Amino acid sequence: MHMHLKFGLFIDPLFLAASYPACEQQAVEAERLGFETVWVSDHLMSGSKPILECFTTLAALATATTTIRLGSLVACNSYRYPSVLAKIAATIDHISNGRLEFGLGAGWNDEEYLGYGIPFPSTRTRLTQLHESLEIILQMWTNETATFHGQHYQIIDAVCEPKPLQTPHPPITIGGSGERRTLRLVAQYADRSNWSGGIVQCAHRLSVLRRHCDREQRNYDEIEKSWFGRVFLHSDLEILRKRLQDLHQSGRLYFRPPPRSFARESFDEWFTGLVMQQLVGTPTDCLEKIRAYADLGIRKFMVNFLDFPRLETLQTFHDEIISRI
Repeated sequence: MHMHLKFGLFIDPLFLAASYPACEQQAVEAERLGFETVWVSDHLMSGSKPILECFTTLAALATATTTIRLGSLVACNSYRYPSVLAKIAATIDHISNGRLEFGLGAGWNDEEYLGYGIPFPSTRTRLTQLHESLEIILQMWTNETATFHGQHYQIIDAVCEPKPLQTPHPPITIGGSGERRTLRLVAQYADRSNWSGGIVQCAHRLSVLRRHCDREQRNYDEIEKSWFGRVFLHSDLEILRKRLQDLHQSGRLYFRPPPRSFARESFDEWFTGLVMQQLVGTPTDCLEKIRAYADLGIRKFMVNFLDFPRLETLQTFHDEIISRI
């Protein structure tokens, strides 16, 4: 298989309890192996599980690495006022010498909002807030002063100095797959789309995105298409199943306690879903899945290794997948 694909390491503390030393070890190893990016999810709590804050983690990883790009997958818009978030992101772009990938989404996890005392408005309102935030952040990054009077946010002659090192600004990834508004925002503002899910789901979302691009007079091909998901590989499916069952029974791969929007599945349900919609299986199986996504036009894969903090699957993925593409 010969195609120009890019791979990133995705660290998702919401599913996998993550100490900072473990995150740094994974990021440094991913850089050594030639991964293009390392991504950190943006969450605040999941029961009593230890969860690192996204942007301070990225700032620390910027000093521990030299070439790998660093991204939020994706930042929750509700957790920081957009002008302040623009300042945080610009600062990290300087700390990393221009390696920031800026991912942003509307937010979804009501457990975190309620626990931290952050208002949790309707989906419609959160998407309007996301739209306003994108306008503010782009102004902060590109104008000498920024002024914005919206329904939810207002800034007056705000200055963001220094500007990000990257010009015209760090690449923007918008996460989410809502067909009416989120994918329209992707067509309007994003350098990259990002979502998870199976082949059929992704094909449908890409067709919707193309229609939004036509309406917004945006070149569909200018937007990089990316996929994020879980990875677990083994040449023997029985060994793979047994190892995943051990992880499932340990509770490490679950929200503890689960948010109200998630139900605890049986192992068989969970395993079937992983095999169908994630890069779980033999290396040959996973190569075929990647080929199918690539045939849709997806060129970037942000992958989360289910045996974190071990490095075994990270190494196997490099040896059996990346080196063969």
